[in-house]
Amino acid sequence: MVACLVELIAASQKDIRDTPGLSCNSTISLATSFPPEKPAPGDVDGRPGPTVHRDVGAIHASNHATAPSTGDAGPAGTLDAVAGFDWISLCTDYGCADGFVAACHGVIARIAPHARVLDVTHAVTPGDVRHGSVVLADTLPWLPAAVHVAVVDPGVGTARRGIALVLGGDAVLVGPDNGLLLPAAEVLGGVRAAYELVEPAYRLPTVSATFHGRDVFAPAAAHLAVGVPPDALGPAIDPASLVVLPAPVCQVDGDRIRVEVLTVDHFGNLALAAGAAELRAVGLRTGAAATLRWPGGTEEVLLGRTFADVSHGELILLVDSASHLAVARRGGSAARHTGLQPGTVVELIAIPGR
Repeated sequence: MVACLVELIAASQKDIRDTPGLSCNSTISLATSFPPEKPAPGDVDGRPGPTVHRDVGAIHASNHATAPSTGDAGPAGTLDAVAGFDWISLCTDYGCADGFVAACHGVIARIAPHARVLDVTHAVTPGDVRHGSVVLADTLPWLPAAVHVAVVDPGVGTARRGIALVLGGDAVLVGPDNGLLLPAAEVLGGVRAAYELVEPAYRLPTVSATFHGRDVFAPAAAHLAVGVPPDALGPAIDPASLVVLPAPVCQVDGDRIRVEVLTVDHFGNLALAAGAAELRAVGLRTGAAATLRWPGGTEEVLLGRTFADVSHGELILLVDSASHLAVARRGGSAARHTGLQPGTVVELIAIPGR
């Protein structure tokens, strides 16, 4: 029996050399065994971390079952609802050509080896906070309970704050206080508590002025995943003081909608800052026609339900899977066809009798 126990202990300490590579477009399990010479889970660079609850999933499930309803107020009740997470999501503008994403994965794995990391995207237009905010708001409602890390941070290293936003038992958002997180927070039920990420114990020992994703946000998220309460990360801040992005242009005037292009997706579809309500307001229904007017062009478009409602190469107006009014081109790119980019304002004018 003693010999068997010795063998089991030795096996548990074996260094796992064949860890699979990371893909920046895949959902990745980062459960990793630590060899004796490396920091234990919850430590960074040999510095002791918080006590790690091994069955974090069970702890989270237990807390989630007894979490306060959205009608309950007070930071204490909110904090009780977020005692660990099994998932961390990452959304950045880092791209996949460099090692930035892998470095964030690595920091998370060393602190919270149980946590699975889900990459939302790393192809946000560099520095485009609006683009990142739309991606988050459109995507996070479909993800499991998680700590969601988002980094589109042109103000990195300046006086802008790093923050954690508690939304209840299902989500904590971590990232810069530049307006990036708030649209997703609103979609997920609103901010219940907010904290500034200033506690040195929950960031890396040396913080670069240009890479807070690795040095501040990833460590904070990993510590939250192992059960560190959000109020340990730093002082509470008034949610009313959080930076809010300017509202995109969306104006209804009689028979027309004046609206801003929010994003251009991989297929060249143009998501607009309007939806079904604005269509109804100008009397546009499926099968109707409208004039799309933009700087440098005008074209008639059909309001359809699917891409196949028009012929190959034609533009179509439809409500997309994220409930945005969108301009698409069957078999092609509406962005390339029109030359439109995010931030451009277009007009949609209902055509009477069409």
